[in-house]
Amino acid sequence: MEKINVRGVEFDNVTFDEAVELIYGRADRGEQTAVFTPNAEIVQACVEDESFKEIISSADVLLPDGVGVIKAARILGTPLKEKVPGVEVGEALVRLSGKRDRPVFLMGGKPGVADAAKEKLLEKYPDAKIAGSYHGYFKKEGEENDGVVRMINDSGAEVLFVCIGSPAQEKWIASNREKLPGVLVLMGLGGSLDIYSGTAKRAPKFFIKLGLEWFYRLLREPKRIGRMMKLPKFYFGTWRYKRKLKKRK
Repeated sequence: MEKINVRGVEFDNVTFDEAVELIYGRADRGEQTAVFTPNAEIVQACVEDESFKEIISSADVLLPDGVGVIKAARILGTPLKEKVPGVEVGEALVRLSGKRDRPVFLMGGKPGVADAAKEKLLEKYPDAKIAGSYHGYFKKEGEENDGVVRMINDSGAEVLFVCIGSPAQEKWIASNREKLPGVLVLMGLGGSLDIYSGTAKRAPKFFIKLGLEWFYRLLREPKRIGRMMKLPKFYFGTWRYKRKLKKRK
């Protein structure tokens, strides 16, 4: 697949359907695949922190989850095909899990959220295979972490959703993927379990279509204002980055 460089982060240039097939295609070949879904906020964090950029770059598949990334790619003259929301890709993997015989494990969220997400997803997709679920409130190292890793291995899961927020989920996947040899897909999906469980709602289609999903979330959660300030920083920084690239040429 073609890669598009956006501020040092190499995204896979795929449509939604191509992304799903890319992930399951690699699984069919027995290739363990870490899937991260950076938005503009995460790319900006990579710009500011080289060590985090290395972790993000360790993924086998990077999907552009956010209109900010799409706009940045366009500004740089290397457009991506489309935004590929991680929450939707995750749901597609669940929907196809029975047909593709790839049991899914849901890990993350507050106690009870992963279990509720499992119930809701099975109601929606009765043929899906969900191997297990567990909350994200555990120590991410030592004996407690090892116990969660054993639980996932023992479940027979081949697809794992890690939903503990960024950068924690990407760091956890990078640190633990070798301990999960039977898991062929490890995907960082942020707050997706809250969406699947009904604990939280995505923005209305109107906001999503206009690229204002971030604004809807800010209206719902004003405390996110500090994080949202990274978005204009990323946008204007991309224009400066473009000018620097031109000067180098």
